[in-house]
Amino acid sequence: MKQIIYESLLTKKRKGQKSFAVLIDPDNVNAKRLEELARLAVSAEVDYLLVGGSLVISNHLDEVVQHIRSHCSIPVILFPGTPSQVSRYADGLLYLSLISGRNPELLIGQHVISAPAVRSSGLEIISTGYMVIDGGAPTTVSYISNASPIPADKNEIALCTAMAGEMLGMKLIYMDAGSGARHAISEEMIAAVASHIEVPLVVGGGIREPEKAYLNCKAGADVIVVGNAIEKDASLIREMSAAVHSVPLLHP
Repeated sequence: MKQIIYESLLTKKRKGQKSFAVLIDPDNVNAKRLEELARLAVSAEVDYLLVGGSLVISNHLDEVVQHIRSHCSIPVILFPGTPSQVSRYADGLLYLSLISGRNPELLIGQHVISAPAVRSSGLEIISTGYMVIDGGAPTTVSYISNASPIPADKNEIALCTAMAGEMLGMKLIYMDAGSGARHAISEEMIAAVASHIEVPLVVGGGIREPEKAYLNCKAGADVIVVGNAIEKDASLIREMSAAVHSVPLLHP
């Protein structure tokens, strides 16, 4: 099974090189918007484009992915909220297991249903330990998952959850405060988790300012994901990307 995207993440992590990903919700874009986002992403040297959401009510996932691919060569990675969110036109898929919750459907149940389609898609599959962190407001992901998020001040729960995910074989740990979060995940929690795992750490949710993206990277995040803030102001792509990529390398 191909591992081009994952190997690039591991290589960057070894160097201390941080990555920036823009999250695109298929429900909130049209052709013109996608072209604008692709153009801005290319000029800002965005590393990855994530496509998906907790609720995808439109049925044009394939069209969205194909439209992105026709306007840039940035890797497109699916961030699926349900097993039906699979497009063979993408480059990879985050196979999410909600390890912060106790809903068996999102730990393994939906994976059993989706496994044949995912395997036959030809996509690069990246097993991901998905952790929802309390962002100070109810979010779509917490509602849909029917699982309580990890409290924002419980660093020890977060780090033990991440460690368990890694030991269970997850290739990535993704900490998410969720779309619409009032508060982004604290640098203290990110640092606690990053210091106890070796796999790449992805952080998203509630990141509205380039300075916060930079501080999260300094704390130990390997990939920063921003979606909601960019939906409101696409010009933030340049500033966010510049902030993430300005973090000094460990091994230049």
